[in-house]
Amino acid sequence: MQPFNEHFDVVVVGAGHAGCEAAMASARMGLKTALYTLNVDLIAQMSCNPAIGGIAKGHLVREVDALGGIMGEITDAVGIQFRLLNTSRGPAVWSPRAQCDKQAYRLKMREVLESQPNLRIKQAEVADVILEREQHSALSTQHSADAEVTENREPGTENCIRGILLRDGRRVSAGAVIITTGTFLNGLIHCGEQQYPAGRSGEPNAVLLGESLKKLGLRGCRLKTGTPPRLDGRTIDWSKFAEQPGDADPTPFSFRTKRVAHHDSQVPCYIAFTTEETHRIIRENVHRSPMYSGQIQSIGPRYCPSIEDKIVKFPDKLTHQLFLEPEGLNTHEIYLNGMSTSLPIDVQLAILKSIPGLEDAEMMRPGYAIEYDSIDPTELHRTLETKKIAGLFLAGQINGTSGYEEAACQGIMAGINAALKVKAEPPLVLDRTEAYTAILIDDLISKGTNEPYRMFTSRAEFRLHLRIDNADRRLTPHGRRVGLISDEAWAEFQAKQQRLEIMRALLEKTRLTSEMLERISQSHEPAAHNTGDHETAVHETGGHDFSRAAKLPDSIAALAAAAPRPSRAEAQFEYVSNGTSEAVPSRSLLSTLGQPLAQLLKRPEIAIETLVPALREISSDFFTRSTSASSASSAVKISSQVRNELKSLETEIKYAGYLDQQQRAIDRLKKAEQRRIPDWFDYRAVSGLSREMQEKLGHVTPQTIGQASRIPGVTPAAVSLINVYIEIQAKRREQATTL
Repeated sequence: MQPFNEHFDVVVVGAGHAGCEAAMASARMGLKTALYTLNVDLIAQMSCNPAIGGIAKGHLVREVDALGGIMGEITDAVGIQFRLLNTSRGPAVWSPRAQCDKQAYRLKMREVLESQPNLRIKQAEVADVILEREQHSALSTQHSADAEVTENREPGTENCIRGILLRDGRRVSAGAVIITTGTFLNGLIHCGEQQYPAGRSGEPNAVLLGESLKKLGLRGCRLKTGTPPRLDGRTIDWSKFAEQPGDADPTPFSFRTKRVAHHDSQVPCYIAFTTEETHRIIRENVHRSPMYSGQIQSIGPRYCPSIEDKIVKFPDKLTHQLFLEPEGLNTHEIYLNGMSTSLPIDVQLAILKSIPGLEDAEMMRPGYAIEYDSIDPTELHRTLETKKIAGLFLAGQINGTSGYEEAACQGIMAGINAALKVKAEPPLVLDRTEAYTAILIDDLISKGTNEPYRMFTSRAEFRLHLRIDNADRRLTPHGRRVGLISDEAWAEFQAKQQRLEIMRALLEKTRLTSEMLERISQSHEPAAHNTGDHETAVHETGGHDFSRAAKLPDSIAALAAAAPRPSRAEAQFEYVSNGTSEAVPSRSLLSTLGQPLAQLLKRPEIAIETLVPALREISSDFFTRSTSASSASSAVKISSQVRNELKSLETEIKYAGYLDQQQRAIDRLKKAEQRRIPDWFDYRAVSGLSREMQEKLGHVTPQTIGQASRIPGVTPAAVSLINVYIEIQAKRREQATTL
């Protein structure tokens, strides 16, 4: 056996978003970890949109942060625009998004990685994995004393990882290996009729490792993704576009961030639209797109289609929205979100000229599509360890997902479980009722995917329980148990939970008094102080005239119902202006005197900000973290940290009935998850189970009855049969052993 040149507990291959989280998790758990990448200058490169978060994706980042990951903290440090999305809907689907400085993100990530004890960053190409073949008898699973070391020979369930082989011939031993190669495995770029091998534009692909993984017997598939052109901002006529600013008071991604770095210096994005001429150009040239010429055979992301896909599949749509997004503070490069394409460069230039404001825009980089190899995720356990090779973990796009956030949540879970395996400790397996991360992993290993998987809030059965505000309550105890949450962060988490409990108790026992009502009304600043500025008053009340001559609504609910949808956020307070500088409490609030404040919050038309002046009187300690003075005149000007804690509390109170109902459904689902399917269970011996069903179940090998029920094509009747036959086969095995 050839000697190893270096020794590590855990080796991570690939330094994208999955690899960075995996390496940090392993190192923070005290294991000697190595992170291998083709180019250390491109660690955590944002190869597509330089943005983090978005619908459901923001939930994943919050969960990574709650477990002890770093994506949220990095984003808060380098984000240049922050927006909380979906606020016109319920809190279950609120999700943060941040436009990041592309260069600053990778530099900050590298700084954090290099400062982490136990972690070493290495620039080298990994060509192969080194396996050890373990000998098993029919009666024992103990390792053979003279295990044969082999490189990609006779793969199977008896194989376990020993390390990696570098292209230059060096051998690195490891107790566990995590592969997070993104789009680099046999990557092939397409731009019109041209195609060339690459992992990303300007970077080599990973051919040797791609071929080595095929030899391991892991089922694979070919996927495709794409990216839009980048423009020179100095050549854009910005006056032609609507501005999209960030939130005035940004919501951080990390629970440990008090204030985002660029809080007062956010940059705007801009909104553009395609035209009839744009669509004509694309229709006339769609035959030159590799997707439609037959040059690309693989499947792209359904929910992030190319511009040519949009025109072909939605011919009745006259315009499509585009977003002009800056790539950083120290560059003029602009990302044209919504125009992912693999059309030839001359067609891309023609498309740009057809869009008002981009007639003279210069393209700095063309858009392109890339095909790459991935592994069928049904080859994995819920720990993200491969079923056929012990100690080999996969995370990120190699598992068929899309997006930085989907990669990061897999990365931290793979890093945690690889470290726990090396430590010979029980794995961390999250339940799909407690995290979107668990839903993503469960979907992948149960159903597989034939297109890049993207997370949506609709994939969750109990999304009201899986909100961004309670991700720490759901997952931080797990992060603490495995060693990713520091003493300081844990103390802060416990203090927050204690604050929320105390405030909830106060809300439930404190009744609204006339004195409180007076403070509330006195502290409210009406929409328009200048009675002569009639247009301003009308605009700020959602387009409705509440001057002296206008009828005062009976309640804020009436105002909210009458106002246009975008203005409903303006109508959350339980008072209105009477056309002067005075604030008048509405009749519905007057009628609640003597009610507990918690009971008041159950009403949908009342927001907790309304009660802040009263709450300050009964719990001044809760507001000591506010950045503004605690005077009544600034009652609703509180820090984002305080505001977010209050909104979390409001959600728990307002939706208590729905949460209780969902909890009962969660308990029923957990019973199904607790019924395990033994490793020895034989689906072929289940009478009444079709051959198709036997093949699907044997292919996925679900670990629980609940997981079996989520496999596509497996009917409730089949699940019932399995439930019965677990008992039957168990009795037969017991009888066989007693003979």
